Amino acid sequence: MLKQYMDELKNVVLLTRDEEQQLWQSYKTEENLDARRRIIESYQPLVFKLAMKWRLSEPIMLDTIQEGTIGLIEAVESYDEKRKVAFSLFASHRIRGRMIDYLKKEKGFECVQLDCPINLNDGSAGEEKVSAFIDLLQDESAEVYSKVEQNYLLQELKSAFERLPKKEQLVLNAMYLSESQPKELAASMDMSASYVYRLQKQGIRRLRGIMSKLMGNWK
Repeated sequence: MLKQYMDELKNVVLLTRDEEQQLWQSYKTEENLDARRRIIESYQPLVFKLAMKWRLSEPIMLDTIQEGTIGLIEAVESYDEKRKVAFSLFASHRIRGRMIDYLKKEKGFECVQLDCPINLNDGSAGEEKVSAFIDLLQDESAEVYSKVEQNYLLQELKSAFERLPKKEQLVLNAMYLSESQPKELAASMDMSASYVYRLQKQGIRRLRGIMSKLMGNWK
């Protein structure tokens, strides 16, 4: 059944930005149920993508996808396009929430990957520290950094962090998450303090670039 579902996903036609805007207008202003159906269908690959982040057996995976689809439907019904927040971002929060609740309540999972405090490197960083790290990267005036989107951003930040050169990862992890002092860090890494600061700036600049590209896809 999972293979059949994946084959069906291949037939999903993704919407252009203009097509999606027209469908939202038709659904929200005219209560056009066909427009609602097309939006749900076009975002079904998002449900599958989020479910695949966990290594689940096929039966549980199918049930999780079904729960995620319910979350997608709820997101479509409650989404307000006037907020200028990308629907994919808004929906991801609702979809993951339904999946996590299902896996906890029905399958007895105590901790699901996306529901745990995220770490950037060695598993020691809590959500509060990583959230503070995000504050360093974000544009405070950008609406997309609202509270409802925080979990998604944590995951995207982790992915972006893993793309940095190793030395930049070590420096940023030590300075922002382990709270190491630059001079101590320089000594432990056998390099000058000025080089540590340069790696810090390069890493932050690189992360901002990666995250800004992601932001561009939301608009």
